Amino acid sequence: MTAKPDKADFYDRVYEVVARIPHGRVTTYGAIARYLGIGGSARMVGYALNLTLKSDGPELPCHRVVNRLGQLSGKAYFGPGLMEALLRQENITFLDEDTIDLDRHFWDPAEAL
Repeated sequence: MTAKPDKADFYDRVYEVVARIPHGRVTTYGAIARYLGIGGSARMVGYALNLTLKSDGPELPCHRVVNRLGQLSGKAYFGPGLMEALLRQENITFLDEDTIDLDRHFWDPAEAL
C-alpha cells in the first residue's frame, strides 16, 4: 500500500517537473504522477496546476500538460483559445481542434529526468 504524499510536497514536486517540460513538447497529468511514484494520481497533478493558475503561484508552462488522449483538458483555466494558441506558437501539431499529436510531441519525464 502506497502512502499518500504530503500535498504541499507533492505539489512542489509537480511544479519542478512541469518547469522542465521543454518548449515544443507536452506531457500528461498521468505521466507526471507516474514519474513522481504516485500512479493513479493524475487528478492531483491537475489540482496542483490549477492552484498555480488561480493564485500567485510559480509561473509554469502549464499549457504543456494535457490529458492522456492529448486533449487540451486544461483550456478552461487559460480562457478561450489561449492554451491552443500557446501550443501552436511552439509548433505543436494538432490532430484535430483540441487534440495534440502525442506520438510526435510527448515528453516522458520518466525517460528525460
